[in-house]
Amino acid sequence: MADDIILVAKTGRTTGSAASRRLRSTGKVPAVLYGRGAEPASLTIDWRDLRAALTTDKGLNALLTLQVGRKKTKAIVKEMQRHPVRRDVLHVDFLAVDVDVAITTDVPIVLEGEPILVLREQGVVDQVLNALIIQAKPDAIPGHLSVDVSELEIGHTITVADVVLPEGVTTEVDLDETVVTAKLTSLALAEEEEAEGEGEEGEEGAEGEAGEGEAGETAGGDADGE
Repeated sequence: MADDIILVAKTGRTTGSAASRRLRSTGKVPAVLYGRGAEPASLTIDWRDLRAALTTDKGLNALLTLQVGRKKTKAIVKEMQRHPVRRDVLHVDFLAVDVDVAITTDVPIVLEGEPILVLREQGVVDQVLNALIIQAKPDAIPGHLSVDVSELEIGHTITVADVVLPEGVTTEVDLDETVVTAKLTSLALAEEEEAEGEGEEGEEGAEGEAGEGEAGETAGGDADGE
């Protein structure tokens, strides 16, 4: 098991929008802890402590120990609300977990590598699936899942079956579901269609010239015969 990440929290905060704004102005973040059959508990955490706890390689999927007074509870971040512009953390939902019981959660999918073959043909890589729903014990949940696109070609796809899952991690998502696909850009498609059109016009012109030459030879032969 990874090193214990302890996050100190306090209870007894006043709820409501106005109270939450005042709390955030002092560098604190309103939060709630729920799960494992317990009543939801309103908490207050220090923003700097929260940031430090979530900057490990596990990111938002880090297994935390919430310490409220003398009580310690294993938990993960279930949802984090941010301001749409400033990106400040507005509220955090913590889920109490049993370290020996697998849970279902989302893990972000991160693309790695340079798609040289796609870029060479003026193509674009389209990430269709940004996160994968997985099942794992809390301490086995990865911070992200990596997908290598360096060998991707135009018209090819990467599916869930191609995603390498760490030990202890499973998914019930359809293995044929598309994660990434590579396709030509609209500009490249237009250039390709234009090139095909010019090729067809050239072939038609060549056939026309050949037909005219054949007709002339036949006429000359008739004249000689006369």
